[in-house]
Amino acid sequence: MTDPRSAWLVVIDMQVIFADPASDWATPGFADLLPTVQRLIDAYGSRVAYTRFVAPKRPTGAWVPYYEQWPFALVPETDPLYDLVPELPTEGQPVISRATFGKWDDELATLLGEAEMVLVGVSTDCCVLSTALAAADAGVRVTVVADACAGVSVEDHQRALNAMALYQPLIEIVSSSALLAKD
Repeated sequence: MTDPRSAWLVVIDMQVIFADPASDWATPGFADLLPTVQRLIDAYGSRVAYTRFVAPKRPTGAWVPYYEQWPFALVPETDPLYDLVPELPTEGQPVISRATFGKWDDELATLLGEAEMVLVGVSTDCCVLSTALAAADAGVRVTVVADACAGVSVEDHQRALNAMALYQPLIEIVSSSALLAKD
């Protein structure tokens, strides 16, 4: 299991667009997981990075019909919809914005260096899953904190966790209590 004293906590897309119940992209369970995410942020201190999903300036390829389906989300990345929720202590912490579901890239790889990565956030069945698989494929040890993630449904959340569990030992699924017990 990942040691919280040496790993980075990567908080995936804890944004207004996924938190606001009036949003077409609202993630059920967002409010319920927020206290657990906050406890983990406190435990990881300065080793916390945040990610944001943002719309591209101009969608291309398969993103064109995607944003035709979700036109409300095709707004500048400075739009308040894409803000991180105000309950998160982001001051002084890196924030990585990407117009892709997966957030694993050279910037995140450079930030982590040789450290292991602990993932929390939303949605388990999209951005968390995409980030975990890409990082594991790059050889990074990934821990996903099941009770600090939420999917578009309880069933989809569990299906995503089950899929990631197939990648053990590259990806490990744990509870926040088990992870924090190592501290």
